[in-house]
Amino acid sequence: MAGSACRWLLALGLLGCLSAEAAAPVWAIRGAHNTLYLAGSIHLLPEADAALPPALARAYADSACLVMEIDLGKLAPAEALDTLMQHGGLPDTTSLREIAGAPRYARTSAAAAALGLPAASLDHEAPWMVALQLTELEYARLGFDPEQGVEQQLLRRALADHKSTAGLESLADEMGVFEALTPATQLRFLDMVLDDLDDTGDETRAVLAAWRRGDAARLAALLTAEYRSFPALYDALVMDRNRSWLPQIEQLLKGEENCLVVVGALHLVGKGGLLELLRRDGHPPVQLE
Repeated sequence: MAGSACRWLLALGLLGCLSAEAAAPVWAIRGAHNTLYLAGSIHLLPEADAALPPALARAYADSACLVMEIDLGKLAPAEALDTLMQHGGLPDTTSLREIAGAPRYARTSAAAAALGLPAASLDHEAPWMVALQLTELEYARLGFDPEQGVEQQLLRRALADHKSTAGLESLADEMGVFEALTPATQLRFLDMVLDDLDDTGDETRAVLAAWRRGDAARLAALLTAEYRSFPALYDALVMDRNRSWLPQIEQLLKGEENCLVVVGALHLVGKGGLLELLRRDGHPPVQLE
């Protein structure tokens, strides 16, 4: 599984980067009285390279509402921190060192130290939370900033333009997906990240090359191959959430106003992706040029 974790975290939308030259994957789906735009997003951008791709900017301009995985416009920082602590912490009676075992804990401590994070600060965090923190810190080291990311840019525009915002799930819902993973799955997830950290830059370039072209087939090939050997994680993070989101997206197609729905690119492509599910239900997406 080495070399896969940052690639799919990038496209899942939990973490990632983007090029200003990208022709972002954006699809239009016609409702009875409106158009729903479905865009594949990556959440972190370098400040010097943060312009939104034209197709995404056009979809935003033609939409009255912005729908994200989580409604960031209504997520207070204190609430977010409290949710993370509730879902990502370990019971007081245990520790990461105890759960992970000595060899894995030593690797985790070394990776954290290299990223400027004291290992002791991770001792009471669940393995999945540690995995996400390490990956996010690596992207930060490479110069990517969530404040420059697609959702944050669109959110600032929506607030300034007095457009409505909404979310497909809550932060507690998202964190609950990770929390529900079995201990063995969480540790395997952490192992993936530890194996992958040194290859983050190369993995990013491979995904972005396909993302710039809006090449859904190539994205699917890059992003889903490793999941075949780790179906528990793929099902929990992608397919189950897609099935949960689908009725909400289809309800938006019954409205009167155009909407832009922005989710991590991995949610769009491959088996069980939103594009496939929408086609199955008679809502064929048409990719924007």
